[in-house]
Amino acid sequence: MRRSSLLTAIVVSVILGVVITAAAWWLLRQVLGVAAEPPSKADLTRFAFSVTVGIGGVVGLVVAYRRQRDSERGRFAELFGAAAGQLGDADAAVRMAGVYAMAGVADDFAAPGRRQQCIDVLCGYLRLPYEPESGGSHLAVRTETSATDGTTTELKYQLRANDREVRRAVVEVIVAHLRPSAEISWSDRDFDFADAVLEDCDFRDAVFAGERTYFARTVFIGNRATTFESARFVGRYVNFRNAEFKGALTLFRDTEFAPREPRRDEPRGSGVVFTGVRFGSPVSFQRAVFRGTRTSFPNAGFLGPHTTFTEVRFLAAHTDFTATTFGGDETLFDKAEFEGERITFAGTQFFADRTTFENARLGAKSRWRRPGTAEIDFARVEYHGTVSFAGAVIEGRAANFTRGDFFGEISFRGTKFAAREVTFDKPKSWMGVLTDWDEDPSGQPGNIAPALWPPMPPGTTPV
Repeated sequence: MRRSSLLTAIVVSVILGVVITAAAWWLLRQVLGVAAEPPSKADLTRFAFSVTVGIGGVVGLVVAYRRQRDSERGRFAELFGAAAGQLGDADAAVRMAGVYAMAGVADDFAAPGRRQQCIDVLCGYLRLPYEPESGGSHLAVRTETSATDGTTTELKYQLRANDREVRRAVVEVIVAHLRPSAEISWSDRDFDFADAVLEDCDFRDAVFAGERTYFARTVFIGNRATTFESARFVGRYVNFRNAEFKGALTLFRDTEFAPREPRRDEPRGSGVVFTGVRFGSPVSFQRAVFRGTRTSFPNAGFLGPHTTFTEVRFLAAHTDFTATTFGGDETLFDKAEFEGERITFAGTQFFADRTTFENARLGAKSRWRRPGTAEIDFARVEYHGTVSFAGAVIEGRAANFTRGDFFGEISFRGTKFAAREVTFDKPKSWMGVLTDWDEDPSGQPGNIAPALWPPMPPGTTPV
């Protein structure tokens, strides 16, 4: 009806009115028992007049509605164009005014398509090329001269003067509309920050409940903390693929990742994606919660001095840390809980000076309406430095530690191996590993292989 021609809308409205009138007349006669008497000429005249007036009223309402709709569309186009023009101005003060003008347009027009259009413009501004070193500069033009083979080339670059404050205003406006305290919420909309450069951004308490939230290839920089503390990602797709965190500190403390299940008529989503992400700064996921179908960290790099996953709950059906690198001074998974059908650390490199899974719980037993953990995969993992599983509980059907490179101070003392099968066969190396049955081999649990302990690298003669 909104997109049809005016004549079609009028005809459909009149037909609907006639149908409703006929249904009401039938209800009065058949259901309520209203007696029907032969109408007089005066009754017929009044009825015809009423019908004519009714049809005229319907036509008038449809025309008024369409006129109002066209008026709102024209007003939106006018306000949207003015705000977009301000965002493209060379003056930083005008661009900043454009940020708030565009946010005002999004607030005034609640129709999902129009509000999304305004949000896309604000996110698009953050995706424009940005040089942090000149973000606070007053210069509008930069000239570079180079000489090659006697030929002098002069290049002129147009700069957006004082762009740092404008970009900061964009982020602050967006976050203010994503927090539960927002007067007008944008949480149900999509946000695309892919390839953006975000400086000193603060997304604390933000709620992302739209269909898609993209931070793919986003670069986070700044002298202050990049924080998503207590944020909630409850939309359908959450993507941080190949993002880079280069700021002073990165915080995901108390963050909830709970993407909705995909609908039956669409391909299954990939859940929470941190594939290929790089953390060059200290990072904390303390007390974060991961739900959904999949939590993916394959090929990620935690290269800052401190990486913290303490008390994190990995509840997704599949938690994947395949080929992830943990460096720096320490990596902590203390008291973390890993559930779901599959838990994968295959090919991971624990290169931090100190790595701990102390009092962590990896895997879950089968319970009513819950399948439990089918596999915990630590195959081909490299353990260097000090690694401790003290007090950890390993449950589920199978735990695979085969072909691991154990070289350092690796402690399984106090570890409870409750899985049905635990395998340490064919290690690449076996140096500095401590278990509870080293002094008394008869204390080795029967579910741990190989039976001849300690495991020997291939080609090594057992002693």
